[in-house]
Amino acid sequence: MSLVNDLDQKIENFKREFEKFERGNKSAGTRARKVLQDIKKTCQDIRVLIQGTKKEEAKAESSEN
Repeated sequence: MSLVNDLDQKIENFKREFEKFERGNKSAGTRARKVLQDIKKTCQDIRVLIQGTKKEEAKAESSEN
């Protein structure tokens, strides 16, 4: 579950930076975009983990039969 916790932290960080950006802090916009890129990478890592787990379970089930 560490990837999910990591995603939660990044989302919170994005929210903070985006709020600063909305108040006029242009540098916070750059940081918010960077965090969004990190979120995208973390989401992809989670997708790969889920798909790998599904494939392993299917393989284990097919070898049992």
